[in-house]
Amino acid sequence: MEAAEIDDILDDWFIESLKSYKDLHVYQLEHPTQVLEWTSRKTVCVAGYSSSRNEMLELRLPLKLLADENKGLCAERDFKVVHGGFSEGPICCLRHIPGTRCVVTNDGQSSDLQLWDLGGDDCDVIRRTGSIQGRSVSHTGSRIAAQRSTPPQVLHGAQSSNVQLTHLGTGETLYKLEADSEDPLSCLKFVGDTVFLASCCNGSFCIADTRTSAAPQVSPAPSGESVLWWTDASAAPQQACCKVIRLSSSGQALVSDLRNLGGTVCKAQLGIQTPPCKLEDVTVLWAPALDGCFSVSGFSGLVQIYDTSGWRTELQDTQPLFQHCGHAVSSQHTDDSVPPAITSHVWHPERLRTLLSAASDGSIHVWDWVEPERN
Repeated sequence: MEAAEIDDILDDWFIESLKSYKDLHVYQLEHPTQVLEWTSRKTVCVAGYSSSRNEMLELRLPLKLLADENKGLCAERDFKVVHGGFSEGPICCLRHIPGTRCVVTNDGQSSDLQLWDLGGDDCDVIRRTGSIQGRSVSHTGSRIAAQRSTPPQVLHGAQSSNVQLTHLGTGETLYKLEADSEDPLSCLKFVGDTVFLASCCNGSFCIADTRTSAAPQVSPAPSGESVLWWTDASAAPQQACCKVIRLSSSGQALVSDLRNLGGTVCKAQLGIQTPPCKLEDVTVLWAPALDGCFSVSGFSGLVQIYDTSGWRTELQDTQPLFQHCGHAVSSQHTDDSVPPAITSHVWHPERLRTLLSAASDGSIHVWDWVEPERN
Protein backbone atom coordinates (compact mmCIF):
# COMPACT_ATOMS: atom_id res chain seq x y z
CA MET A 1 0.00 0.00 0.00
CA GLU A 2 1.34 3.44 -0.93
CA ALA A 3 2.20 5.94 1.78
CA ALA A 4 -0.46 8.34 0.53
CA GLU A 5 -3.16 5.65 0.80
CA ILE A 6 -2.06 4.81 4.35
CA ASP A 7 -2.20 8.47 5.31
CA ASP A 8 -5.73 8.72 3.85
CA ILE A 9 -6.86 5.68 5.91
CA LEU A 10 -5.41 7.15 9.09
CA ASP A 11 -6.95 10.56 8.37
CA ASP A 12 -10.39 9.04 7.68
CA TRP A 13 -10.27 6.98 10.87
CA PHE A 14 -9.14 9.99 12.91
CA ILE A 15 -12.08 12.07 11.65
CA GLU A 16 -14.49 9.19 12.33
CA SER A 17 -13.05 8.67 15.82
CA LEU A 18 -14.01 12.22 16.79
CA LYS A 19 -17.64 11.11 16.52
CA SER A 20 -17.20 7.52 17.74
CA TYR A 21 -15.20 8.07 20.92
CA LYS A 22 -15.63 10.26 23.94
CA ASP A 23 -11.98 9.55 24.79
CA LEU A 24 -9.16 7.61 23.12
CA HIS A 25 -5.61 7.31 24.45
CA VAL A 26 -2.72 5.24 23.06
CA TYR A 27 0.33 3.85 24.86
CA GLN A 28 3.19 1.75 23.52
CA LEU A 29 4.80 -1.02 25.59
CA GLU A 30 8.28 -2.31 24.79
CA HIS A 31 6.83 -5.83 24.61
CA PRO A 32 3.19 -7.00 24.20
CA THR A 33 1.02 -8.19 27.08
CA GLN A 34 -1.73 -10.80 27.45
CA VAL A 35 -2.86 -9.53 30.86
CA LEU A 36 -4.81 -6.38 31.71
CA GLU A 37 -5.86 -6.34 35.35
CA TRP A 38 -7.33 -3.42 37.28
CA THR A 39 -5.60 -2.76 40.60
CA SER A 40 -7.84 0.26 41.27
CA ARG A 41 -10.24 2.37 39.22
CA LYS A 42 -7.23 4.43 38.12
CA THR A 43 -4.45 1.83 37.71
CA VAL A 44 -3.94 -1.34 35.67
CA CYS A 45 -1.28 -4.05 35.75
CA VAL A 46 0.37 -5.42 32.58
CA ALA A 47 3.15 -7.97 32.04
CA GLY A 48 5.04 -9.62 29.18
CA TYR A 49 4.58 -13.23 28.09
CA SER A 50 7.81 -14.05 26.22
CA SER A 51 9.80 -17.12 27.27
CA SER A 52 12.62 -15.06 28.77
CA ARG A 53 12.66 -12.27 31.37
CA ASN A 54 9.51 -10.13 31.36
CA GLU A 55 8.62 -6.72 32.70
CA MET A 56 5.62 -6.23 34.99
CA LEU A 57 4.20 -2.72 35.25
CA GLU A 58 1.43 -0.96 37.13
CA LEU A 59 0.21 1.91 34.95
CA ARG A 60 -1.94 4.88 35.91
CA LEU A 61 -4.56 5.89 33.36
CA PRO A 62 -4.24 9.32 31.73
CA LEU A 63 -5.57 12.03 34.05
CA LYS A 64 -7.41 13.53 31.10
CA LEU A 65 -9.50 10.36 30.81
CA LEU A 66 -10.34 10.34 34.51
CA ALA A 67 -11.38 14.00 34.68
CA ASP A 68 -15.15 14.50 34.64
CA GLU A 69 -14.90 18.20 33.83
CA ASN A 70 -12.33 20.60 32.34
CA LYS A 71 -10.46 17.80 30.57
CA GLY A 72 -8.46 20.34 28.58
CA LEU A 73 -6.84 21.62 31.77
CA CYS A 74 -5.23 18.25 32.60
CA ALA A 75 -1.48 18.35 32.05
CA GLU A 76 -1.03 14.57 31.86
CA ARG A 77 -2.59 12.98 28.77
CA ASP A 78 -0.54 9.77 28.80
CA PHE A 79 -0.22 6.59 30.85
CA LYS A 80 2.28 6.78 33.69
CA VAL A 81 4.34 3.94 35.19
CA VAL A 82 3.82 3.96 38.97
CA HIS A 83 5.34 0.57 39.92
CA GLY A 84 7.49 -1.95 38.06
CA GLY A 85 9.40 -5.20 38.37
CA PHE A 86 10.57 -8.28 36.47
CA SER A 87 9.51 -11.91 36.14
CA GLU A 88 11.96 -14.59 35.05
CA GLY A 89 9.20 -16.43 33.16
CA PRO A 90 6.12 -15.57 31.08
CA ILE A 91 2.97 -14.16 32.66
CA CYS A 92 -0.15 -15.46 30.92
CA CYS A 93 -2.70 -14.96 33.71
CA LEU A 94 -2.71 -12.28 36.42
CA ARG A 95 -5.27 -11.47 39.12
CA HIS A 96 -5.31 -8.71 41.70
CA ILE A 97 -6.48 -9.69 45.21
CA PRO A 98 -9.12 -7.06 46.11
CA GLY A 99 -8.33 -5.02 49.20
CA THR A 100 -4.59 -5.77 49.00
CA ARG A 101 -1.50 -4.74 47.06
CA CYS A 102 -0.96 -8.36 46.01
CA VAL A 103 -1.32 -9.95 42.57
CA VAL A 104 -1.19 -13.64 41.68
CA THR A 105 0.18 -14.87 38.35
CA ASN A 106 0.53 -18.05 36.29
CA ASP A 107 3.04 -18.75 33.52
CA GLY A 108 0.69 -20.68 31.21
CA GLN A 109 2.96 -23.72 31.39
CA SER A 110 2.07 -25.27 34.77
CA SER A 111 -0.62 -25.07 37.43
CA ASP A 112 1.65 -23.31 39.95
CA LEU A 113 1.06 -19.70 40.99
CA GLN A 114 3.42 -16.87 41.80
CA LEU A 115 2.68 -14.19 44.42
CA TRP A 116 3.73 -10.54 44.02
CA ASP A 117 3.71 -7.37 46.13
CA LEU A 118 2.91 -4.35 43.95
CA GLY A 119 4.65 -1.91 46.29
CA GLY A 120 3.21 1.22 47.88
CA ASP A 121 3.76 4.95 48.22
CA ASP A 122 7.24 4.39 49.67
CA CYS A 123 8.39 1.79 47.12
CA ASP A 124 7.96 1.66 43.35
CA VAL A 125 9.27 -1.90 42.95
CA ILE A 126 7.05 -4.95 42.31
CA ARG A 127 8.56 -7.88 44.23
CA ARG A 128 7.89 -11.61 44.14
CA THR A 129 6.93 -12.81 47.61
CA GLY A 130 6.12 -16.52 47.25
CA SER A 131 4.42 -19.28 45.30
CA ILE A 132 1.54 -21.75 45.50
CA GLN A 133 1.79 -25.27 44.12
CA GLY A 134 -1.06 -26.42 41.90
CA ARG A 135 -2.83 -29.77 42.19
CA SER A 136 -1.98 -31.07 38.72
CA VAL A 137 0.55 -31.16 35.92
CA SER A 138 -0.71 -28.77 33.25
CA HIS A 139 0.62 -27.55 29.93
CA THR A 140 -2.17 -25.00 29.46
CA GLY A 141 -1.76 -23.07 32.72
CA SER A 142 -4.19 -22.25 35.52
CA ARG A 143 -7.15 -19.92 35.66
CA ILE A 144 -7.31 -17.63 38.69
CA ALA A 145 -10.21 -15.91 40.49
CA ALA A 146 -10.18 -13.70 43.56
CA GLN A 147 -12.78 -12.13 45.81
CA ARG A 148 -12.47 -9.58 48.60
CA SER A 149 -12.14 -11.67 51.76
CA THR A 150 -10.51 -11.81 55.16
CA PRO A 151 -8.03 -13.43 55.19
CA PRO A 152 -7.03 -13.05 51.50
CA GLN A 153 -7.72 -16.16 49.41
CA VAL A 154 -7.34 -17.21 45.79
CA LEU A 155 -9.33 -19.71 43.71
CA HIS A 156 -7.29 -21.49 41.02
CA GLY A 157 -7.05 -24.59 38.84
CA ALA A 158 -6.16 -25.94 35.41
CA GLN A 159 -9.20 -28.26 35.09
CA SER A 160 -12.46 -28.32 37.06
CA SER A 161 -11.22 -31.55 38.66
CA ASN A 162 -8.41 -29.69 40.43
CA VAL A 163 -9.91 -26.31 41.35
CA GLN A 164 -9.03 -25.29 44.89
CA LEU A 165 -9.32 -22.29 47.22
CA THR A 166 -6.02 -21.41 48.90
CA HIS A 167 -5.18 -19.22 51.90
CA LEU A 168 -2.58 -16.74 50.61
CA GLY A 169 -0.82 -16.30 53.92
CA THR A 170 -0.32 -19.96 54.85
CA GLY A 171 -0.82 -21.82 51.56
CA GLU A 172 -3.50 -23.96 53.26
CA THR A 173 -6.13 -25.50 50.98
CA LEU A 174 -9.53 -24.28 52.19
CA TYR A 175 -11.73 -25.94 49.55
CA LYS A 176 -11.54 -28.44 46.68
CA LEU A 177 -14.04 -28.73 43.86
CA GLU A 178 -15.30 -32.30 43.48
CA ALA A 179 -15.63 -32.60 39.71
CA ASP A 180 -14.30 -35.10 37.19
CA SER A 181 -13.69 -33.12 33.98
CA GLU A 182 -10.15 -33.21 32.62
CA ASP A 183 -10.82 -30.55 29.97
CA PRO A 184 -8.82 -27.34 30.44
CA LEU A 185 -10.66 -24.48 32.10
CA SER A 186 -11.56 -21.50 29.94
CA CYS A 187 -13.03 -19.42 32.77
CA LEU A 188 -12.97 -19.33 36.57
CA LYS A 189 -14.98 -16.53 38.13
CA PHE A 190 -16.81 -15.65 41.33
CA VAL A 191 -20.48 -14.81 40.76
CA GLY A 192 -21.19 -14.22 44.46
CA ASP A 193 -19.34 -13.95 47.74
CA THR A 194 -18.64 -17.69 47.81
CA VAL A 195 -20.30 -18.99 44.63
CA PHE A 196 -18.19 -19.40 41.50
CA LEU A 197 -18.38 -20.57 37.89
CA ALA A 198 -15.86 -23.02 36.46
CA SER A 199 -16.16 -23.43 32.69
CA CYS A 200 -14.30 -25.87 30.44
CA CYS A 201 -13.12 -25.30 26.88
CA ASN A 202 -15.68 -27.86 25.61
CA GLY A 203 -18.51 -25.49 26.66
CA SER A 204 -19.64 -27.28 29.82
CA PHE A 205 -19.61 -25.41 33.10
CA CYS A 206 -20.50 -25.89 36.74
CA ILE A 207 -21.59 -23.67 39.61
CA ALA A 208 -20.22 -24.42 43.07
CA ASP A 209 -20.07 -22.87 46.54
CA THR A 210 -16.83 -22.83 48.57
CA ARG A 211 -18.82 -23.09 51.82
CA THR A 212 -20.03 -26.60 51.08
CA SER A 213 -18.68 -29.90 49.84
CA ALA A 214 -21.92 -30.62 47.97
CA ALA A 215 -21.64 -31.62 44.32
CA PRO A 216 -21.67 -28.66 41.91
CA GLN A 217 -24.57 -27.86 39.57
CA VAL A 218 -23.52 -28.80 36.05
CA SER A 219 -24.52 -27.49 32.64
CA PRO A 220 -23.39 -29.92 29.90
CA ALA A 221 -21.50 -28.96 26.79
CA PRO A 222 -23.69 -27.68 23.92
CA SER A 223 -24.55 -30.34 21.35
CA GLY A 224 -23.08 -30.25 17.86
CA GLU A 225 -19.60 -29.96 16.48
CA SER A 226 -16.57 -30.28 18.71
CA VAL A 227 -15.20 -26.75 19.03
CA LEU A 228 -13.52 -24.50 21.56
CA TRP A 229 -15.80 -22.46 23.81
CA TRP A 230 -15.09 -19.33 25.84
CA THR A 231 -17.30 -18.31 28.75
CA ASP A 232 -18.03 -15.41 31.07
CA ALA A 233 -20.63 -14.77 33.74
CA SER A 234 -22.17 -11.45 34.68
CA ALA A 235 -21.72 -10.59 38.33
CA ALA A 236 -22.92 -6.98 38.52
CA PRO A 237 -25.04 -6.47 41.67
CA GLN A 238 -27.50 -4.19 39.85
CA GLN A 239 -28.51 -6.93 37.42
CA ALA A 240 -31.63 -8.92 38.22
CA CYS A 241 -30.07 -12.28 37.40
CA CYS A 242 -26.68 -13.76 36.67
CA LYS A 243 -26.22 -14.67 33.01
CA VAL A 244 -23.59 -16.81 31.32
CA ILE A 245 -22.35 -16.13 27.79
CA ARG A 246 -20.73 -19.00 25.89
CA LEU A 247 -18.99 -18.28 22.60
CA SER A 248 -17.72 -21.00 20.25
CA SER A 249 -14.80 -20.86 17.84
CA SER A 250 -17.36 -21.00 15.02
CA GLY A 251 -18.90 -17.75 16.28
CA GLN A 252 -22.07 -19.10 17.93
CA ALA A 253 -23.01 -17.27 21.14
CA LEU A 254 -25.38 -18.78 23.73
CA VAL A 255 -26.80 -16.91 26.74
CA SER A 256 -27.98 -18.90 29.79
CA ASP A 257 -29.54 -17.95 33.11
CA LEU A 258 -27.87 -19.47 36.19
CA ARG A 259 -31.34 -20.08 37.64
CA ASN A 260 -32.00 -22.54 34.80
CA LEU A 261 -28.77 -24.25 33.80
CA GLY A 262 -30.45 -26.57 31.32
CA GLY A 263 -32.00 -23.83 29.18
CA THR A 264 -30.84 -21.17 26.74
CA VAL A 265 -32.26 -17.66 27.07
CA CYS A 266 -31.17 -16.55 23.60
CA LYS A 267 -28.50 -17.15 20.98
CA ALA A 268 -26.97 -15.65 17.87
CA GLN A 269 -24.36 -16.23 15.17
CA LEU A 270 -21.52 -13.71 15.17
CA GLY A 271 -19.85 -12.89 11.87
CA ILE A 272 -16.28 -14.02 12.52
CA GLN A 273 -13.35 -13.62 10.15
CA THR A 274 -10.72 -16.13 11.27
CA PRO A 275 -11.60 -19.00 13.62
CA PRO A 276 -9.03 -19.08 16.47
CA CYS A 277 -7.21 -22.29 17.23
CA LYS A 278 -5.88 -21.68 20.73
CA LEU A 279 -7.65 -21.15 24.04
CA GLU A 280 -5.67 -18.01 24.86
CA ASP A 281 -6.58 -16.31 21.56
CA VAL A 282 -10.04 -15.09 22.56
CA THR A 283 -11.45 -12.87 25.31
CA VAL A 284 -15.21 -12.63 25.91
CA LEU A 285 -16.52 -10.42 28.73
CA TRP A 286 -19.86 -9.17 29.97
CA ALA A 287 -20.00 -5.40 30.43
CA PRO A 288 -20.10 -4.76 34.20
CA ALA A 289 -22.43 -1.75 33.96
CA LEU A 290 -24.31 -2.18 30.64
CA ASP A 291 -26.97 -4.83 31.10
CA GLY A 292 -27.08 -7.30 28.20
CA CYS A 293 -23.87 -6.13 26.50
CA PHE A 294 -20.69 -8.15 26.08
CA SER A 295 -17.38 -7.72 24.26
CA VAL A 296 -15.28 -10.06 22.12
CA SER A 297 -11.71 -9.95 20.85
CA GLY A 298 -9.41 -12.51 19.23
CA PHE A 299 -11.33 -13.31 16.04
CA SER A 300 -9.73 -10.37 14.22
CA GLY A 301 -7.78 -7.21 14.95
CA LEU A 302 -10.94 -5.67 16.42
CA VAL A 303 -12.69 -5.45 19.77
CA GLN A 304 -16.42 -5.84 19.19
CA ILE A 305 -19.35 -4.90 21.45
CA TYR A 306 -22.63 -6.84 21.14
CA ASP A 307 -26.06 -6.13 22.64
CA THR A 308 -28.10 -9.26 23.44
CA SER A 309 -31.32 -7.39 24.32
CA GLY A 310 -32.86 -8.11 20.91
CA TRP A 311 -31.71 -11.74 20.64
CA ARG A 312 -34.24 -14.59 20.50
CA THR A 313 -34.24 -18.30 21.31
CA GLU A 314 -33.89 -19.10 17.58
CA LEU A 315 -30.40 -18.78 16.09
CA GLN A 316 -29.97 -15.54 14.14
CA ASP A 317 -27.16 -13.53 12.59
CA THR A 318 -26.14 -10.45 14.53
CA GLN A 319 -23.96 -7.41 14.00
CA PRO A 320 -21.81 -5.64 16.60
CA LEU A 321 -23.19 -2.56 18.30
CA PHE A 322 -19.72 -1.02 18.16
CA GLN A 323 -16.22 -2.11 17.18
CA HIS A 324 -12.82 -0.67 18.01
CA CYS A 325 -10.49 -0.96 15.04
CA GLY A 326 -7.82 1.41 16.34
CA HIS A 327 -5.10 -1.24 16.72
CA ALA A 328 -5.51 -2.42 13.12
CA VAL A 329 -5.71 1.10 11.68
CA SER A 330 -2.79 2.54 13.64
CA SER A 331 -0.58 -0.32 12.40
CA GLN A 332 -1.07 0.81 8.78
CA HIS A 333 1.88 3.19 9.03
CA THR A 334 4.31 0.30 9.64
CA ASP A 335 5.93 -1.98 7.07
CA ASP A 336 4.30 -5.08 8.56
CA SER A 337 1.54 -6.31 6.26
CA VAL A 338 -0.02 -8.47 8.99
CA PRO A 339 -2.31 -6.44 11.30
CA PRO A 340 -1.72 -6.91 15.03
CA ALA A 341 -3.87 -9.40 16.91
CA ILE A 342 -5.77 -8.31 20.01
CA THR A 343 -4.10 -10.10 22.93
CA SER A 344 -6.54 -9.00 25.65
CA HIS A 345 -9.15 -6.44 26.58
CA VAL A 346 -11.03 -5.50 29.75
CA TRP A 347 -13.92 -3.24 30.76
CA HIS A 348 -13.41 -0.50 33.31
CA PRO A 349 -15.06 -1.68 36.55
CA GLU A 350 -17.18 1.48 36.94
CA ARG A 351 -17.22 3.61 33.78
CA LEU A 352 -20.07 2.54 31.48
CA ARG A 353 -18.33 2.43 28.09
CA THR A 354 -14.62 2.56 28.89
CA LEU A 355 -12.41 -0.36 27.83
CA LEU A 356 -8.71 -1.09 27.74
CA SER A 357 -7.29 -3.22 24.92
CA ALA A 358 -3.83 -4.58 24.10
CA ALA A 359 -2.38 -5.93 20.85
CA SER A 360 0.52 -8.07 19.68
CA ASP A 361 2.47 -4.99 18.53
CA GLY A 362 2.72 -3.78 22.15
CA SER A 363 0.07 -1.10 21.77
CA ILE A 364 -2.42 -0.38 24.56
CA HIS A 365 -5.54 1.68 23.92
CA VAL A 366 -7.98 3.00 26.49
CA TRP A 367 -11.20 4.17 24.89
CA ASP A 368 -14.60 5.45 25.90
CA TRP A 369 -16.98 4.70 23.02
CA VAL A 370 -20.13 6.56 22.07
CA GLU A 371 -23.20 4.37 21.59
CA PRO A 372 -24.32 4.63 17.94
CA GLU A 373 -27.71 6.10 17.21
CA ARG A 374 -30.30 3.38 16.61
CA ASN A 375 -32.67 3.49 13.68
